This record gives sequence, structure tokens and C-alpha cells, in this order.
Amino acid sequence: MPELPEVEITRRGIAPAVRGRRVTGVVVRERRLRWPVPRALERDLPGAVVTGLYRRAKYLLMYTDRGTAILHLGMSGSLRLAPVASAPGPYDHVEIRFDAGPCLRLRDPRRFGALLWTTRRDPLEHALLRGLGPEPLAPEFSGAYLHARARGRRTAIKSLLMNAGIVAGLGNIYANEALFRAGIHPLRAAGRVSRARCDRLVEATRAVLVESLEQGGTTLRDFRNGEDRPGWFQLRLNVYGRGGTPCVRCATPVRAVRSGQRSTFYCPQCQH
Repeated sequence: MPELPEVEITRRGIAPAVRGRRVTGVVVRERRLRWPVPRALERDLPGAVVTGLYRRAKYLLMYTDRGTAILHLGMSGSLRLAPVASAPGPYDHVEIRFDAGPCLRLRDPRRFGALLWTTRRDPLEHALLRGLGPEPLAPEFSGAYLHARARGRRTAIKSLLMNAGIVAGLGNIYANEALFRAGIHPLRAAGRVSRARCDRLVEATRAVLVESLEQGGTTLRDFRNGEDRPGWFQLRLNVYGRGGTPCVRCATPVRAVRSGQRSTFYCPQCQH
């Protein structure tokens, strides 16, 4: 699944090409995504001028002077720029065309993504967005904040990190990697993580996200950025996907377990 860095990299690649452009048409080839693509999108978006492309958690928000398109890439989706004259692929379900330049295609083989439309004055008040916690790279996400939200909780610290109401958009890959860097066992009860260790965990979370952004994200299966290029951060993963291989620090075999319906990787020697 594209996680926060991959969505942000997609945004950065696409934003300059669509900002200030007028939408001339919307082609919906497959309406049945996670939620049906609303017909209001085809009715209201043509003629609108794009004022900006922003990210909130794992959502992309295309602001226009008429409303906001809310996109989610789901499990295997991607948003790519393509020449209007090029033939669409079999999974290019929605295409947005502009008055100049390339079109924007939402590709989603598994159809777990979404493309919605809202005319709310503040789109962040949409039901999908208003309950989200602070961004992991924002100042509001601090050791003090995390420690306060963890206090008294028996849930695993990794599950807490992946709770979008606690911190927005931190996916499975980066939660595993941040916990390894901070030396914290992913199944440790959140309420038993000290303030000092919460400080380290926040620092590790920021570091791993920044490094992934610098490397163009993580491509494990399907991820490509808006220009159809893969990321390279998978070459720097310390534990994710490395079950049974020697820990990069101590050579103890990395363990792989299922937790909260997610694959969890950790070093039993380095993380406690």
C-alpha cells in the first residue's frame, strides 16, 4: 500500500503540472472503487481551476475554485501524469483532462482506492478527514503528545502508531522501521513506554520518513510516482520484510509475527 512518503512524493511530482490548470473533462471508465465515484465529480469538476494539490495523511486533496476532489490510492493504486493521446491501461479507471499539458490518470488494479468530491468550504471537515490525528512530521506530534496519548493503554505501541486518530498516515512499513530505530518492541504495551522512549520514537519516526522521501519512497510491488518511477528506500529497510535474516545491528534473526492483522518485524535482541 502506498504510505505517507509515497503519497507525498506523488503529490510533489504532480502538483506543478496541474496547479492553475482548468479541468476540461472527467472520464470515468470504472465507477466501482472503494466507494462509487460520484456523478457530481463529472458534472461539477469540468470548468474548475485547480488551485493546489495537498496531502492529509494518505489522502490527496485537489483544491479547485468549485470544490475539492479527495483521492486515496488504496492498496495498489497510483496517480500518474500521461499524454492525453496515449492509450489508457486496463486499470486506468478515472482520467482528469486539462486545458493544457498531460492528463491525470487514477490507476487501481484492486479497486480499493477512492475518488470523492466535496463542496465543503473546509474539506478537512469531510467525514474521512476530520478525525485524523497530527501529521507525523508536524510539530504537534511530539514525545510529550505521544506519551500522553499512550498513557494507560494496553494496546501494542505499534498499533497505537498506526491508529490514524493518534498520528495520521504512518503506515506499516514505517512503523516497523521507526520502532527498530528507537529500540522499542512493537508489541510492548503503549502505556509502558516511558516519556524518554516516546521522545526517541518520535525522532526515529521523523528520521525514517524524511529518509524515505529523499529516496523517492518504497517500492515493494506496485508503487510508482507521478512520473512512473519507482522509489529506492526499500534498499535501506532494516527489519520490514526481513524475517529470518540477521539483524543489521546484532546478527540475531529478525522475527516476523502477525499483530493487528499486519505483518510485524522486529529484532528480539535490540528491541525491548
